Amino acid sequence: MREEGSRERTIPVLYLVVPCYNEEEVIEKSASVLGGKLRRLSQEGKIAFGSKVMFVNDGSKDGTLTLLHRIASQDALFSVVSLAGNYGHQSAILAGMMTARQYADAVVTIDADLQQDIEALDRFLECYMAGCEVVYGVRNDRHSDGIFKKGTATLYYNLMHLLGSKVLTNHADYRLMSKKALDALAEYQETNLFLRGLIPTMGFPSDVVYFDVKAREAGHSKYTLSKMMTLAMDGITSMSVRPLRLIGALGFLVFVFSFVMSVLSLVDWARGNNVPGYTTTMIVSLLIGGVTLLSLGVIGEYVGKIYMETKHRPRYIIDTFVWKEEAREDK
Repeated sequence: MREEGSRERTIPVLYLVVPCYNEEEVIEKSASVLGGKLRRLSQEGKIAFGSKVMFVNDGSKDGTLTLLHRIASQDALFSVVSLAGNYGHQSAILAGMMTARQYADAVVTIDADLQQDIEALDRFLECYMAGCEVVYGVRNDRHSDGIFKKGTATLYYNLMHLLGSKVLTNHADYRLMSKKALDALAEYQETNLFLRGLIPTMGFPSDVVYFDVKAREAGHSKYTLSKMMTLAMDGITSMSVRPLRLIGALGFLVFVFSFVMSVLSLVDWARGNNVPGYTTTMIVSLLIGGVTLLSLGVIGEYVGKIYMETKHRPRYIIDTFVWKEEAREDK
């Protein structure tokens, strides 16, 4: 961590925070790969003694927690935070980061499926040592995605940027944060979490590390289409009020359109052409009705967010925490 009065940093204690939900097929492989990487970094003098892999069990319904407890009992390099229920990916990440910041100088969040390149950690640490408080992992491209996922992802990021969000394109919660940045993040109390958009607004010195996405080691993705849609909606409504302003602008345009149609109808009536046109009536009715329902839906999303925020419910509840101090080897 940065020492007072010095521009240089000491070698950090690094924690890898790994959210897990029904990952029993890949968790032992993940532990082997992540643990091996931490040991190599330690041997190379890039991270300090006490660095760990911290798994966060997000209410898994399979044998994930049993495997994690076994792994942690056999090797003090691993620790386990188990949430009382399934609170969602963003809350699981936050739970791990807030727990790890008590022990670490820097925390890296990474998925359990090993698709994010673990070798990018070296460059993360280089940026940290150079003075960055936040380092974002950004995938080089989306060639591994199908046409539908690639198209919807492109549309999503374009929409987020249009609405004023500072979310980084192709960044998916693979990032390093210093203890200073984590302490600042702890001051944010909102229930509706969208870390990808929230963290860039903090303003700390940051950098980007690009990496290639690998094939999943085992199992299948737990991020279903409905979960991705929920995350997208949370991202839009949590980080921007521009949709409400667009509704106001759209309402004004509909008002102008309705006014023009009213004037034209009065002109037709004055000329004696007072037989109502079926097509015109249908178009106007459907347009106004559709805009009204859409507007109510968007406003309802914001009202729902306000309702949840006013409850001040905890964003997560930790059920069990397994952490053992690692024995220092004599040199």
